[in-house]
Amino acid sequence: MKSLSILLVSCCLMLGTLLSGCSPEASTPQGDAAKKVTAAKILMYNNVREPTSLDPPVGFDMASYDILNNLMEGLTRLGKNQTPEPAMAREWKISPDGRTVTFLLREGIKWSNGDPVKASDFEFAWKKLLDPKQPSQAAPLAYVIEGGEAFHAGQGTADGVKVKAVDDKTLQVKLTRPASWLISMVANPAFFPVHRATVEKNPKWAAEAATILSNGPFKLAEWKHDAELKLVRNEHYWDAANVKLDGVTFKMVNDSNTEYQLFQSGELHISMVPPDLSEKLFAENKARVEDSAGTYFYRFNTKMPPFDNASIRRAFLLAVDSRKIVDLVTKQKQKPAAGFVSYGLKGPDGRDFRESGGRLVTFDAAEARKLLAKGMAEAGYAKLPEVTLTYNTNDLHQKIAQTLQAMFKENLGVDVLLANKESKVLTAEQKALQLQMSRSSFLPDFADPINFLDGYQTGNPMNRTGWSSAKYDGLIQSAYKETDEKKRFALLHEAEKLLIEEAPILPIYFYSSTYLQSDKVTDIVRHAYGYIDFKWADMK
Repeated sequence: MKSLSILLVSCCLMLGTLLSGCSPEASTPQGDAAKKVTAAKILMYNNVREPTSLDPPVGFDMASYDILNNLMEGLTRLGKNQTPEPAMAREWKISPDGRTVTFLLREGIKWSNGDPVKASDFEFAWKKLLDPKQPSQAAPLAYVIEGGEAFHAGQGTADGVKVKAVDDKTLQVKLTRPASWLISMVANPAFFPVHRATVEKNPKWAAEAATILSNGPFKLAEWKHDAELKLVRNEHYWDAANVKLDGVTFKMVNDSNTEYQLFQSGELHISMVPPDLSEKLFAENKARVEDSAGTYFYRFNTKMPPFDNASIRRAFLLAVDSRKIVDLVTKQKQKPAAGFVSYGLKGPDGRDFRESGGRLVTFDAAEARKLLAKGMAEAGYAKLPEVTLTYNTNDLHQKIAQTLQAMFKENLGVDVLLANKESKVLTAEQKALQLQMSRSSFLPDFADPINFLDGYQTGNPMNRTGWSSAKYDGLIQSAYKETDEKKRFALLHEAEKLLIEEAPILPIYFYSSTYLQSDKVTDIVRHAYGYIDFKWADMK
C-alpha cells in the first residue's frame, strides 16, 4: 500500500510537474512548502500500454479512452450510479417523435487554456468523427444521426450531417430514428468535443502534452511515450470543486507480475490480481471484484483457409472449454462467455438480455470433431491447412493462447502455431485481414445490446473477420428501425444466435473488474458500460 512517506521520498518520480524537484531543500520542506507537499494527492494507475491516440474519434480502445475519460468530457457523463448525468450540457430536450434532441450547454464551461467550450466544438468534432478522409472505427456509432452514414460512406457531405450549433450554447441533433441510447452514448469519448482552432492549426495536436487541450477534470502535464502520462487537476473544469485529486499518473507496464510488484512497493495504487496469487488474495479478502462489461474473444478470418468454412470455425468454437480458462488460467472470477453480449443489460421484460438469450456458446469435444471432419470434407481437405493463432504481446494473453493451443490439440487433434505481435501491429493486420485467427476484445460504448452486435454487419470497420450475412444485416437494420422494445430485443436475440451459429468469432469470457487497491484510495468509479473515472476519487 502506498503511504504518505513513500509519496514524499519519491517526489521526483511521482509528482512530476506538481513539485519542483528533489534537491536537499525540497526533500525536507518547511512551513507552507511542507503543507503543499503533504497535500499533494497523486494517484498512480497502470494503463498497461501507450494510448492508440488521444484524439477522441481515433483512440477507440480502452488504453486511450480510460485516459480521455479523465481529460475530457462530453455533453453527458456517466455518474456514480452508472446512468448519464448533465455534464457539458446542463439539460436536453427530446421532440415528441424522438427524432430531434436539443442539448443546452452550461454557462462558463472552458477549455484548459481558458477558451470557452462552444456548441460548435461539438458540431466540428462529430463531423470529424464521420469524415471519410479521417476514418474512425467509432464512426458507425454516429450513423443514428441523419446524414451521418452517407457522409462517412463518401456519398454525402458534412453539411448533410444533421448536427448543428444553433448558437454557442445550443446543439441540435436530428436522428434517423428514435434512439433510446443516445443520451448514454454521447458520454462516450468518441463524442467528446475538440478545440477547433487547435485541430485546424496542428493536425498532430493530440500527439504531445504541449498541444493537447482538454475540458475535463484533469489536463495533461507530461507525456513520456511508452512510459507514462501525468495528468493534473484542471482549474478551468466547471465542476473543479468536486475534483479532489491533484493528479493521476498513468503508467504503461505490460506485465501483470511487474504491475503487482509495483503495487507491493507502493509505486502503483491499483493492480490486477496475478493469476498465481488470486486464490490466496481472494481468501484474504484483498482482491475486489465488480461487475464489468465486454467480451474477450478471438476473430476468425473467414476469407482465409481453413476458416472460410463455417463448419471448421464451429468446430474450433466447440473445442474450447472456457470454464477451464477462467478457473485455471485467468483466475479473476470472470464468467465464461455464453454468447457475445455480456451481462448487465435489462430487456423490456426486466430480464437480463444474456439470461433471456441463454447459453449459445458451449464446449462439446465430440461434436467439435464431427464438425471438423464435416468441414474438411466440404472443403476437400485431406489434411487441414496450417493454422496460426496470433495474440498481442502480454503475459496473460500468452497463457490463454497456449491453453487454446493445447485444447485444439487434445480435442481436435490439430497442431496450432502461436505468434505474438504488438497491439498496434496486430490491430492493423487484423483490419487488413492478414491474420488467420487473432485475439480481440470488445468493450461496449453504451448500454444497449445493439452496440455489441451491429459491428458484425457487412463492411462495418469493427467486423475484421470478412464475414458477411445478408440475413444478419437485415436483422440489425430491422432492430434499428423497431420502436417496440419487445420486438427490438427479439430481433437482437435472433441476430446474436445467428452470429454464434456462423462463428466468425470465438467468445472466451465476459470481463469482470478484478483488482487490488490501496486502502489510501477511495471513490474510484469503474463504469461497466464506460471507462474508469477519477473525477470523484480521493486519497487519505
